[in-house]
Amino acid sequence: MAHIIVVGNEKGGSGKSTTSMHVATALARMGHKVGALDLDVRQRSFGRYLENRSAFVRREELDLPTPQLGELAEGSDPLTPALQALEAECDFILLDCPGSHTRLSQMAHTLADTLMTPMNDSFVDFDLLARMSPEGKVIGPSIYAEMVWAARQMRAEAGAGPIDWVVLRNRLGTQAMHNKRKVGGALETLSKRIGFRVTTGFSERVIFRELFPRGLTLLDLKDIGTESLSMSNIAARQELRDLIQTLDLPGVKVRF
Repeated sequence: MAHIIVVGNEKGGSGKSTTSMHVATALARMGHKVGALDLDVRQRSFGRYLENRSAFVRREELDLPTPQLGELAEGSDPLTPALQALEAECDFILLDCPGSHTRLSQMAHTLADTLMTPMNDSFVDFDLLARMSPEGKVIGPSIYAEMVWAARQMRAEAGAGPIDWVVLRNRLGTQAMHNKRKVGGALETLSKRIGFRVTTGFSERVIFRELFPRGLTLLDLKDIGTESLSMSNIAARQELRDLIQTLDLPGVKVRF
């Protein structure tokens, strides 16, 4: 069966679609068959990203490895048929969830073999994972962590395997080091209490916004004629390489 990767967080603007696109495309470029579903039926940022890629490849007559974008079905259960259609031919299926609480997102979390939760490195985003006292002490899990816990319980009752939950600290900056340390310390404390791993995601870079209209990722730049990469682009590729290694997905050896 395909290994299901879910990218989820109940807050918008945390980098879910950028993370989804780069992880899915990296796996495809390493030779894996990758399916993709965008569960945000209104904004569809991930779906549009993949559609932009397909259009750019056709227009420029390029051969770029591309995840297969599936379509949600009609009816009361749009997710199961869509997954079944992709599972027959995919090694991995990546589901990008909306930045809000929906039934589709709940269903997706119960199916996750690997759950990636991108978050901006701030206590605003941290509040979705845990409640804190005014003194900065972790009081207990918050709304999103409680949903993940419920998904884990449902998987256990169904005899499915555990969810490998990885929290990504996105947009880490060189400034505000005191706040950075406080968020990092709180995440490490919480990770031991509710069971997730913490890793570094992507820094804030203009290149990510520039790539979207053509559906490209950092790994495609040389294929479209970019002769030399800037130091920022090289650093971003290393961030992606580190992320793929940290995810430790079955059968994946990083080759880029």
